[in-house]
Amino acid sequence: MTTVNADIDVHVPVSTAYNQWTQFESFPQFLSGVDDVTQTSDTHTHWKVSIAGIKREFDAEITEQIPDTRIAWTSTDGEDHAGVVSFHRLSADETRISLRLDWSPQGILEKAGALLQVDDIQIGHDLKKFKKLIESNGFETGAWRGEVDRSPDATGR
Repeated sequence: MTTVNADIDVHVPVSTAYNQWTQFESFPQFLSGVDDVTQTSDTHTHWKVSIAGIKREFDAEITEQIPDTRIAWTSTDGEDHAGVVSFHRLSADETRISLRLDWSPQGILEKAGALLQVDDIQIGHDLKKFKKLIESNGFETGAWRGEVDRSPDATGR
């Protein structure tokens, strides 16, 4: 399992950064390798990605979502990954976004890239693209303010 950690500060209120991140269909605008994300329910998404020229599809489940605080997810089939993005209010108009992604590289190219920390570099670039998107817009393109409770009772686990 490979872990990527990255942070970026954006000059928008925490609610604006969080609201934009809930717009999963917009991820291809700033996440390299993500071709399409479809939200199939409040807690499920379907992903189409291209990694090192290899196309893959998988489903993921949002396991925890707290407005203006965090979104956590895990894959349910296909890819083996999980992650969390946290939003930290630095001031009225500045937010720190912290991303942690755990994934299992497949194939020799992905494993070599993980060893060379290419994925860390790419995530850093992708967060800079998110920063440019949200700061140039100055507003979010939508929002989902619902909560997903991580407790065992809510998930059935």
